[in-house]
Amino acid sequence: MKKKRIDWAETNAACEVMEPGHETLARTIVTQMAEKWTLWTMAVLAEAGAPMRFSRVMEQVEGVSQKSLTKTLRQLERDGLVTRVVFAEVPPRVEYAITELGMEMLEQVHPLWQWATANVGRFVEAQARYDAK
Repeated sequence: MKKKRIDWAETNAACEVMEPGHETLARTIVTQMAEKWTLWTMAVLAEAGAPMRFSRVMEQVEGVSQKSLTKTLRQLERDGLVTRVVFAEVPPRVEYAITELGMEMLEQVHPLWQWATANVGRFVEAQARYDAK
């Protein structure tokens, strides 16, 4: 008998015992991870290994608008994945850093990134076959 690669029963059972609203929050967080700028922003902060100013993050997350980066950082801060520190200076200085929780999440996602880069040729081939139809 072939072993299941994913134990969906175990996952569903874990969701069943969650407090009301927690399953919805877990789904929301997974959905946010898939949003356009979330993982890239977190990766930039993690790779820096030190707090970064907003403008430096924006330079490294190429193509992101100020509005989108602001929204992304606010959500990451709310979820405890990023910290934001405001310094009382003129002009005010704000720095962002990845949290331990954020690093734990990236450690879980990193194998997916590695898998995607290792298989990009297969995606190219599949897209070419599809487009040739």
